[in-house]
Order: sequence, then C-alpha cells, then structure tokens
Amino acid sequence: MAAYSAVISLIQSLDERNFHELFHGHTAETLDSLRAIAEYFQKVLDEFEPGKIKSLEEKIRDAASEAEDIVELKTRQIIKGRSWMFGILQHQDLLPLVEKMDTIKKQVMEIVSHDADQILELSGDSMIGTSSTSYAMLSDKLEDGIVQGIDDDLEIIIKRLTGPPSDLDIVTISGMGGIGKTTLARKAYDHLTIRYHFDILAWVTISQEFRCRNVLLEALHCILKKIDIVNARDYDKMDDNELADLVQKNLKGRRYLVVVDDIWSRDVWDSIRGIFPNYNNGSRILLTTRETEVAMYANACRPHEMNLLDLENGWKLLCDKVFGPKHDHPPELEEIGKEIVEKCRGLPLTISVIARHLSKVARTFEGWKDVAQTLSEIIASHPDKCLGVLGLSYHHLPNHLKPCFLSMSGFPEDFQFETLILIQLWIAEGFIIRTSENGKSLEEVAIDYLEDPISRNLIQARERRFNGEIKTCGIHDLLREFCLTEAEMTKHMYVNRTYHTFPTQMHNVRRFSFQALSYSADDCSKRFFYSCNFTWEDMDDEELEHLGMPNLEELSGVCFNSCTNEVFSGIPNIKRLIIHVPHFREIIPHRLLDMSRLTKLEAFKFYATFFQHPIKRFGFPTSLRRLSLNFYHDFDWADISSTVMMLPNLEELKLKHCPTMSDEWILCDEGKFKSLKLLLLSLTNLARWEASSNNIPNLKRLVLKKCRGLQEIPADFGEICTLESIELHDCSTTAEDSARNIVQEQDDMGNNFL
Repeated sequence: MAAYSAVISLIQSLDERNFHELFHGHTAETLDSLRAIAEYFQKVLDEFEPGKIKSLEEKIRDAASEAEDIVELKTRQIIKGRSWMFGILQHQDLLPLVEKMDTIKKQVMEIVSHDADQILELSGDSMIGTSSTSYAMLSDKLEDGIVQGIDDDLEIIIKRLTGPPSDLDIVTISGMGGIGKTTLARKAYDHLTIRYHFDILAWVTISQEFRCRNVLLEALHCILKKIDIVNARDYDKMDDNELADLVQKNLKGRRYLVVVDDIWSRDVWDSIRGIFPNYNNGSRILLTTRETEVAMYANACRPHEMNLLDLENGWKLLCDKVFGPKHDHPPELEEIGKEIVEKCRGLPLTISVIARHLSKVARTFEGWKDVAQTLSEIIASHPDKCLGVLGLSYHHLPNHLKPCFLSMSGFPEDFQFETLILIQLWIAEGFIIRTSENGKSLEEVAIDYLEDPISRNLIQARERRFNGEIKTCGIHDLLREFCLTEAEMTKHMYVNRTYHTFPTQMHNVRRFSFQALSYSADDCSKRFFYSCNFTWEDMDDEELEHLGMPNLEELSGVCFNSCTNEVFSGIPNIKRLIIHVPHFREIIPHRLLDMSRLTKLEAFKFYATFFQHPIKRFGFPTSLRRLSLNFYHDFDWADISSTVMMLPNLEELKLKHCPTMSDEWILCDEGKFKSLKLLLLSLTNLARWEASSNNIPNLKRLVLKKCRGLQEIPADFGEICTLESIELHDCSTTAEDSARNIVQEQDDMGNNFL
C-alpha cells in the first residue's frame, strides 16, 4: 500500500496549497495535469486487488513521492522567502515528473485494458497468497482444542440458543482473529444440550469469496444427513432459487440451529438472511465474525464479544497443548511459562503456536527462557500459521485505511496511542482523504477512519471518554508483528528495533522508525536530511499576528503574550487551544484574554507557573466543552462558580496543581453546571466543599487526586442519577470514608449503578 499512500499524500498536498496565489499560468496547468494523473492512479489502486499491478506499484510510489517532495520544498521556499518572486515553482521543474508519471499511466492503462484474468497474476509474496477458504480451514485447525477460558462464554451462548424468545433469534460472537470464536461456536454446536434441543443442525463457513450457492449446498449437506430426499447429483441441475426452496422446505416445522461461521460483511449477511425462515419455534442462527459492525448489524441487542484470556487460563491452555490434560509439568518451568503466556497477550492463537514450538524444544528452564526471549522471532517465522490468519482482517480493509493501520508499525511494542496524536499523524501524512460529505473536517473523517479498524478488531480502544470518544488505543502484539512484516514487504516503512547505531544499508522508503533504546544525534544528522512542514517556531510574535489560517483546528504551545485579538481573528475555526506561560517570572498584563470570538473552540488548556490572573479575566466562548487549568495559582473558587459555571456546553473541568486563595468551595442552590460530566481536582488545597446534586445534575465521573486537605465529598452527590464513578487517589481518610458512605447508601437503596 506504499503506492496508494504516496498517491493520496500527493493529492492532499496539491489540494492544501493556495495555488491560485503561489502559481500561475503554465505552472498551474502543469500542476492540474499532475493531479489528474494522481487521481487516475488512485482509482486504479482502489479498484484492483492488491498485487494486480505489482510491477508498477513501486514506480507509482516513487514518482508520486518525488513530485510531492518538489512541490513541498518549493512551497516552503516561497513561504520562507517572504516573497512570491523567490523560489517560484516553474513548470519546467515539473515537466520531467509529469512525463514520468504519464509514462507509468500509459503502462497501467495497457494492463487494465486487457482481460485481467488472463494477463495479471497475484503477487507471490503477498500474505494472502492462498485462498480465503484455505485460511479459514487453517484457522479452524489452529483453534481446534482451544477450550481454556471459554467455559463462561459457552454457558452464555448455550442459554442464548436454548432460551427465549420463540422467534428466530440471531446470536452473534465477535472478536479479533485467533481469539477462539470458531472454537466457541463448535463447542456449542457439539454440546449435548444443543444436540437434544434442536431437530436439525447445520454448519456453514463463509469465505471472503462469498458464493450464495456454496452456502446453500453446505446447508443442504447438513440438513439432508437425516432427511434423504434428493441425491447430491441432482443439485447441479438446480438454480439457486430451487436450492433455497429445498432448504426452506426441509426446515419447515423443525427447530433448527444454523452456524454461519466467519462472516465478513453486512452485504453477505443480507444475501443469506432470507434463506432461513422464522417458524416461531425457537430456531436460532449462530453467527461468528471479526467485524463488530457486522455483529451489531445482524443483532444490535445482545452481541457477544469474546475477550482475551487472562493469565490463569492462558497458562492452562499452554499446559494443555504442551503437557496434555493432566498438566504434568516440571515445577521450575511454571514461572518462565507464565512469562511466555503474558507475552502472548491473551490471544489463544498465539499461545497455540508457541505451545507447538515449545513441544519441540527441551523441557528445561534454559530452553524455555530462550523461547521467551525470541518470542517475536518465533511468531514472525510462522506467517502461514499465525500472521496469515490475522492478515485476512488487514487485507479486508478498504485501501484508504491500510496506510493508517500500517502506521502502527512505527511505534514501540505495548505503546498506547493518544487518539488525538494518532489522527494528527494520519492527517500530516496525507492518509486522510478530504471529503465534502456532511461538511466533515479532516479530523472528523480521521476519527471515522479509526472507528473502522476498531470495529474490525484490528485496533483496540483502550480508554474511552465518558461520552464514548476514544481517548487512547493500542494494538495487540501479534497484530503488530503482522504490521511490521507487511510494512517492510510493501516498503511502507523501515523499522529498526534492534540496532543502537544506524544501519549502513540504504532503504528505499520514505518513513523510518528507530525503536532501540538510544541513537546518537550525530548519527541522525549524518544519515538523514528532510524538510519539515511549517512550524510555529519559524515565527516571532514570534509574525503570528499577520498569519491567517482559517482552516487551523489546533494550536498548542503558544505564549500568553502572543494571544491577542489580532491572532484570534486569524484562526476563527480553531477547536483546541493550548496556551503556556513561561516558567520564568514574566510580566503578564492583567488584560482580558478574550476568546469569545472563537465560536468553534471546544477544548482549552492553560499551563502556567507563578501566574496570578483572575479567572474572570478569561473570556470563554459558549462553545467550550473541555477546560483544563494547570499550575494556576491563587485563583478564587468563587470565580469558578461565577465564570466557568456559566458555560452552557462545558462537559469536562480539570484543575491540576492549582493552589487557591481560599480552601472553601461553596456552591449556592441556584448555581448549576448544566452539562458537566467529568470533574477532576488534583493537588488543590480544597478543604471544605459544600454542594448539592442540583449543582452538577449530569455528572458522570468525579476524580480527586492528592486532595489531602479535603474533609469529605458532598453527601448529596449520591443523588446524582447519572453518576457512575467516584475515584480517589492519595486523598484524606475522611474523604475516602465519605465516598464509601455515598456508595453504600446507594447500594442500600438498590441503586448499584455507582
């Protein structure tokens, strides 16, 4: 996908520049031609399967990257030169690039004009070189026998299959590849309770190359084991409608269970849903899928999502595979064995692959320690057994999402991504395709991009905000191994995670990630030269006033003195603003910081040291949803009540390391935070707090950190019907006791939601 990401990045770069101001005449025409060729490449790469134009993908990538480099470099020179007459991009500079890309375009057109089935061959080094059906069979084989840790899941599924309602119910099992979905479905399918409860059982496996006829034939094969009405040789004479009629005819009047294993899309579900009729007799369809969206689409009420194994069940599974059901293992191997299980991060598929490897090595501490130290290499050396199974989920991604997923290879193992930083990276890389649909910004489109691989269980949402927004996310170690392998194979990124000095070999890639502990700055300067995009450090007040950026959505690190009305007028669509006051003592005028004109501002963070500035001197816009004050000294709690409380849309309020003028915060009866859902107080000197449930009626989460002087939490907070949690970290004993009393009181009243 390196070619695709390079083309998208070029298109984005061409779209983001004000070419009507920078470039004119033949240069503008040449740039239009360049964009048209890039759009053609995007269309071809979107429509063709990976590897169909393998021989030309590298040429496309190199040409697109070279063109973007020249455009970016010349544009930067123009901006830095502060004169349109310096470094203007001449159309002669682009002609060789356009000619090169046009030549490649003609080669691609020649290929696509022929019959693809006769001319084109799939790439031999693709992770998905074998058929999807083969991988499905492989996945079943690898998962066979995985039983540890799914007893509770099995009980839930059996109850769902045998209990109410009498209508045809769709029971769904979702989870990432290799987590044991098929095993769980098979255990339920073979369970005696299920065998006695249903008259007919049928198992249908869906491959990525879906054929409705194959589903019908598989279903008939299972159904007609007991009801021998027609011979198999007669099936070829029937069309799909006749086969569907035959299925329904033989299911009529019988309570049936049909397992639809490994379904990939909503369209496939729509195609087969009508095959199985509702006779109002307690029949069931059990559906397994890696796609949470598909599970929700089939039945949004009660999808069953499988979780990763905990350490205990993972260790039992490993022992099962290596030592047999009696788990007769040498005691000295238990500690190192559990360390190996922990490295597998709870994925049964990984544990099974490693267990097979352990079965072939000496059962000694030294032998197992070596496996623990080389776990990543062992997994990577089994692409057909392990990474290929997970690769199905990746290859099923739309093309525009693949570069986003491959960018995960650039982060170290166990790295937890801040969602905001991740989507900023995607935007900066040009991975996010600008769209005019629904008027969404690039950031909003990027959030949609992130939700998709999360729904496909390729990326894990580690932490969500109270409103459901993803705060942090991560990736399973095994998927990371696949990601690293695919990134290297497609030349998306070069990742070095072992060397402490830069390798001497040259790599024909545009992205590098060095993940060893340290590298010398001298190595960096000798090895790499790159041009950075425009940064705030390039300007003085640092010029900031004269820069208009109407599309800018986030500005961070700007100094308080630079925040003038002139600056704010140039960034009318800013959504997030972070202001710093320098650590050294600086004369800060007690002027009004008027942000009221920033009508799109949603999040404001303020970092200050030795800063004494009344909160009432901040002019906040009514659009503000998140407010965080850090190291803010000697403010008055009354100002919070009179200024911040008035913000109608404020959902989060965080006060960190903020000693106040008084240690009392008393909220009057009529004062109300209308929309506040999260309140965090950290290292404040608050001692006495008087408030009622009416003051913060929609609070969901209260977090108190190192509020050691606080005597108690207002007892009336227990009456807030939306409150879900109270967290205390290193607070006073009396404050902790008051929290426990609130929870206990609610429990006694039957309100166990807190």
